[in-house]
Amino acid sequence: MSPRPHLSARAFRPLAALPPWLAHALRAQRGPVPWSAVTRGALAAGPLLLVSVLVGRTSLGVVAAIAAMLAGINDRPGSRRTAVKRLGAPALVGAGGLLVGTYVGDHVGAVALTAVLTGLGLLAGGMSAIGPVASGGGTQLLVASAIGAGMPVAEPGWARALAFLAGAGWLLALRLVLPTPGAMTGDFRFDGERDAVARVYDAVADLLDATGTEHATARRAALTAALDHAQDALAGPRLRRYASSSSERRLHAQYAAALPLAEAATALAWAAEPLSERASAGPRRLAAAVRENTHTGPLPAPARSAPALRALDDALLHAADAFDQGGGGDLHARRHGVRYLLRTGFGAGGREYGLRVALSFGASAAVAQALYHSQWYGRHTHWYWLPATAVFLVKPDLGPLVSRVLCRAAGTVLGALLFAGFAAVLPRPEGLVALVALCGALIPVSTRHFAAQTAVVTVLVLSLVMVGGEPQASAGRIVETLLACGIVLIVGHLPMPGRRGGQVRARLAAAVRAADAYLTHVLDGSDDDRAARWALRREAYRTLAEARTAIALAAHELPALARHTEGTDEVAAVLERLVDTTTACAVHLDDTGRLTARHRERLAELLDELTAGRDRVGLRAPVPDLPVPAAG
Repeated sequence: MSPRPHLSARAFRPLAALPPWLAHALRAQRGPVPWSAVTRGALAAGPLLLVSVLVGRTSLGVVAAIAAMLAGINDRPGSRRTAVKRLGAPALVGAGGLLVGTYVGDHVGAVALTAVLTGLGLLAGGMSAIGPVASGGGTQLLVASAIGAGMPVAEPGWARALAFLAGAGWLLALRLVLPTPGAMTGDFRFDGERDAVARVYDAVADLLDATGTEHATARRAALTAALDHAQDALAGPRLRRYASSSSERRLHAQYAAALPLAEAATALAWAAEPLSERASAGPRRLAAAVRENTHTGPLPAPARSAPALRALDDALLHAADAFDQGGGGDLHARRHGVRYLLRTGFGAGGREYGLRVALSFGASAAVAQALYHSQWYGRHTHWYWLPATAVFLVKPDLGPLVSRVLCRAAGTVLGALLFAGFAAVLPRPEGLVALVALCGALIPVSTRHFAAQTAVVTVLVLSLVMVGGEPQASAGRIVETLLACGIVLIVGHLPMPGRRGGQVRARLAAAVRAADAYLTHVLDGSDDDRAARWALRREAYRTLAEARTAIALAAHELPALARHTEGTDEVAAVLERLVDTTTACAVHLDDTGRLTARHRERLAELLDELTAGRDRVGLRAPVPDLPVPAAG
């Protein structure tokens, strides 16, 4: 699944007095209702199930509806191109998992089946450490393999896999075809990309307005998030390697023109001197030009009284020219090869994550098989619920462990009770099909809180089970969810090989390496290769943001787990100041060719703090001695 930034959402004031692990469980995201996603959700699982019932292929329709539901959970705001990767890649992996689970479940015994599922858990857990899309693929691999092994479907495995792909593909087709708000300006294909680029210019303006205030650090972080989002939106999969239309080339040029503006704004924020409103007027006009797909017109120039202000003025002039020419531009996106992916998946963070996923998934499958074969509470045909539930509970990108467990338990109980009431009054199957469509529409809204999402998904899944011919199963759903909660809680607190908090330290070490590369490039005086500098700067800030997210999630665990990553937030704060200072140095070197005493002293101070912090938190990857130039 895609990561959910619960920690960045605004919280109710009373939550500040609660322990972090409890406050996180009660916190929900806020924002406008994503009506386009709601419409897609209503047109996905429900209609697919209706068609399958009408043609007499109900079981395949249930599989397709499950795939559409999983894709709907990943259906987040963004560009169409990004949606292809975010929805399509996990669906392909999930179809493979369904195929494997079907054939293994049909041909091996309980012990061998449990062993295979445990191995898949190890693979999926390590894969999930790579990034959000890989994490979504790992989740669907495990959920689909459990469903394939346990769901009673008469059709062969290849037919189930095709039905799974059809369900996810139908939602993806809706995402690509249906219009979204704001899509009618300019080229229909680039609605999400255009908004993402415009938000970068808005974030630059917000940072300039906050310069010299206590809000500058938060605004700089918001600028990083906007740049990451725009970069991902424009760098998604395409049929050709380069932009193939004038609209796409224009958006690329507008994004590239924002990079020197972001650099100058960061340098001004580092100087901490308040600016006039005139400084942010230009970026705001550029944001409006991107959204309206128009020319910029005259841009107000800021005063050129300091190196960073001169850089801002030059960047505005460059942006105005780029907007008029629209000749394309480098996205400066990260390019990681197979070696990086393997190092991430099998490194310290990936190994720890993979072991916990494997143990949780394997133990849940073993318990489910034992209950199933012993007929402890009847020979029910949905034993796969237990391991599938454990998959969602063991995913750290869905929130801290105790928060996930509390929300999952509460949401399942609520959803099961709601479904029991609906099942008592709704006609079958048409009423249940309508309930599936309603739940599909509610999924995009329910993703704001894990308990709400769990409640909606529980109602949807129980509806599918009953349409498939099984009796009402609310009680069994509650029991198996509580069992999964207990298993994941136990596994989550078990000691593992290596030091605890490996994923956090792996992210932090990657951020340190990226900052090292960026600082070394700047201090080497490579001013003739600014494209490389901007790419290194983007990588430094992106990896730092990823480390910050991992650290924040770890800090909201129970104290027994949170203590293993204590102090990493302080190291991240030092690293953030170091990258900001490096950006200020780059801008100053561009203007004068040498650093001031303030720049040199600040760099030396931050490098000393970073070295001390490295030793304090026990980063395994050594922090290199970064060079500090002599006075120019």
